[in-house]
Amino acid sequence: MTLHQLRIFLAVAQTATLTRASKQLGLAQPSLSQQLARLEESVGARLFDRGRNRMELTDAGRVLLRHAQSILKEIGEAEAGLREFTAGKRSIVRIAGLNSVVKALLPDALKRCGGLRTALEVDIHEAAPAEVLEMLYSRQADIGLIAADSVAQSSIGFRQVPIVEDPYVFAVPKTIRLAAIKDIDTVPESVAHVLNSAIEFNFGTQHTLRVHQWYQRVLPSHRIVAHCRTYDVALELVRAGFGVCLVPALTALRVAGTLDGIELYTTDHGNRRTVAIIADQYLRLAPYKELVEALQAAGRSLTLPAILPMPKVIARAAETEETV
Repeated sequence: MTLHQLRIFLAVAQTATLTRASKQLGLAQPSLSQQLARLEESVGARLFDRGRNRMELTDAGRVLLRHAQSILKEIGEAEAGLREFTAGKRSIVRIAGLNSVVKALLPDALKRCGGLRTALEVDIHEAAPAEVLEMLYSRQADIGLIAADSVAQSSIGFRQVPIVEDPYVFAVPKTIRLAAIKDIDTVPESVAHVLNSAIEFNFGTQHTLRVHQWYQRVLPSHRIVAHCRTYDVALELVRAGFGVCLVPALTALRVAGTLDGIELYTTDHGNRRTVAIIADQYLRLAPYKELVEALQAAGRSLTLPAILPMPKVIARAAETEETV
């Protein structure tokens, strides 16, 4: 067996498809298949049951998976530790995460790590949760910053470290005085049209369904007018009067300017919990450990944007659901 074969085996085991494993590793599928065949020949057992769309581990595959995780974890820890002794070379930490979280936390965290006075260099990638996980698995990123409910709790070989929580708020154009509205059915048609125009996100997670259900409950007559991949774009659409959006409060923090044209309202949708996804071995080593701790400190010191009390239309929807 070779480390190259074990990394391919682990990628296929984690993704359950050759297509996704190929994308993670940057290798052609025929090469992956060839290496897996050689690995199976080497161990003398079939490691996968090859279905039409999935690769399912056999009993032998599950045994090898436990050993492969341990072996690659030790190799990763050795590589990370040895990098600390590379004379004259800057430490590079590759971070992948949600735009809103990276923008809100990372500048402060880097200052807490010593800023320009340190030999730390960061390679930053703004990406959706699924892309972040792929980058972690393929070792294109060392630390991932994503919402806790966007990943499986049993992410293989990674630790989830709590970083910050922020509430979900309802972003509405400032021209609409939502606090004064008791029933959307009684407002002018132009106002009702904006309030019933929902802007949604496609992160491909269970949370997307919960957001959709929230819209159904609070705005039963709504229609989706835009699907976005970044919260910045969604808020600009709200500012332009194109519609309304349920967003985490941190997304409304702006590097420059204010929230002119937008008002944020308290909702009953709960909080977004942001976590750092990091391999166990990195969590014990500098500079990864220090950066994660700095991200936690930056999260504790954040000041959220101004949030208005929960409007009657949302409170009434919550009361109706409790009654039902």
